[in-house]
Amino acid sequence: MEGDCSSTSSSTSGEKRKQRQQQKEKPFRGIRMRKWGKWVAEIREPKKRSRIWLGSYTTPIAAARAYDTAVFYLRGPSARLNFPDLILQEDDLRDISAASIRKKATEVGAKVDALQSSLHHASSSELSNPSRVFQKPDLNKYPESSDED
Repeated sequence: MEGDCSSTSSSTSGEKRKQRQQQKEKPFRGIRMRKWGKWVAEIREPKKRSRIWLGSYTTPIAAARAYDTAVFYLRGPSARLNFPDLILQEDDLRDISAASIRKKATEVGAKVDALQSSLHHASSSELSNPSRVFQKPDLNKYPESSDED
């Protein structure tokens, strides 16, 4: 009986350990979360010990997209990407410097971060004020006169 009790306690502690590891796991490749909640992306240069800093973002998706851009320029079409369908295929994949890779990656990350933040802000404002929900206007109808004017 004592063996049964100890095996169940060790299995539950093992399950707890797995849950903690799953929570600690990064949702995407090449990114990590800072203690204060920002997501950062960086990548090692091939055959060097140095890293290319790709920026700090509010969403993990933006950081992952910045990483994807950098790894695509470093390793080419065979690179393992977070979002393989969203990478912009450019014909000009020559060797480019770390600074230009950083610039391209931060541009992509900033655009995605701005889109993600605006989508999050719009959805939270709609939830807080449902009367402000905008509907697409019917362009085939004349605008109705309103008394507010």
